[in-house]
Amino acid sequence: MNIIKDIEITGKRVLIRCDFNVPKDEFGNITDDRRIREALPTIRYCIDRDCKIILMSHYERPKPGVYEERFSLKPVAKRLHTLLKISKEIYMAEDVIGEDAKAKAATLEAGDILLLENLRYEAGETENDSDFAKALADFGDVYINDAFGACHRKHASIHAITQYFDKAHRAAGFLLAKEINFFSKMLDNPVRPFVAVVGGSKVSGKLQALLKLVDKVDKLIIGGGMAFTFLRALGIETGNSLVEEELIDEASAIMARAKELSVKLYLPVDVVAAQEFSENTTVKYLPVQEIPEGWMGLDIGPASIRLFREALNDAKSIIWNGPMGVYEMDRYAKGSLMMSNIIAQTHATTVVGGGDTADVVNRAGDIDEMTFVSTGGGASLKLLEGERLPGIEALES
Repeated sequence: MNIIKDIEITGKRVLIRCDFNVPKDEFGNITDDRRIREALPTIRYCIDRDCKIILMSHYERPKPGVYEERFSLKPVAKRLHTLLKISKEIYMAEDVIGEDAKAKAATLEAGDILLLENLRYEAGETENDSDFAKALADFGDVYINDAFGACHRKHASIHAITQYFDKAHRAAGFLLAKEINFFSKMLDNPVRPFVAVVGGSKVSGKLQALLKLVDKVDKLIIGGGMAFTFLRALGIETGNSLVEEELIDEASAIMARAKELSVKLYLPVDVVAAQEFSENTTVKYLPVQEIPEGWMGLDIGPASIRLFREALNDAKSIIWNGPMGVYEMDRYAKGSLMMSNIIAQTHATTVVGGGDTADVVNRAGDIDEMTFVSTGGGASLKLLEGERLPGIEALES
């Protein structure tokens, strides 16, 4: 697979697929611009080579064909201009492949940047429509995919578009190349001991990743809601905690596989329990064997935090995907935040899956202490599952 520096782009029209799907507050202000900042090296590389730069991205899930201000990329254009520290304005198209986008693209000069509107305003994007992909491809002489966070989706701007650019005119941006490099190194040739920390609410969402990881790691730490399915598989009563009854056999099989391979598997030994899913209810700190009927575990407890810290002490490589509890509520966030602090303080190479896990690390103030924080939650999970991502396959094919 080519990286942008492997192909000739000087003076050309460069069409870059970015992932600007950033969180905003209720007033439309961007609350975390990490995905925009991660795209800067590729954009600056193109500016330095006098390219005419056309950027495209999706944002959330608008209804195709219906323009709503809250789904617009205009705030992204503003933030991008601030971060790039350039005197030239960033042109914002009023549409995706319509007359305004075409007119603005036609007037671009060397070093100019145009941002197309939200790709998902067009139905063709999520349908991987070839005609829509062709209309996008017409904007550029060269296509660069720098949107790791969207590479697990077969969408037009990621997948179908590559058929309109030969290998000398398509490549990965620096961010996409960095993401693939970190995950492949970590999974294929880790420095040991190699520890995976897996959390999140459900086993079903991470079953394939767990099956893959148990064959690769020296230690596997399981927290979050998914831990209760494993605890139930051990015969422990877990009250009203989230348990996927239909996956108890799979949980048992993963534990048996870990034992067979001498992989040390760690589960929570205590929890923060409550009777309802609420910030304002009474909580108890209980051993997992003592969760009363009608109560549920919503975070790992202090003894689990100590246990997991000990397990991580000698780690040389750590991959973390998924929070340890309902971190969105302050009352049940301590386990996830403490896990972030513990991982950040190790001397290991630390790779953090995107999505919720990146959000936890950001809240904990540990982003700069981690070796690498992915920009893609779903995409990083697919890599952990050993899947080939459609966006990367399309670039290589």
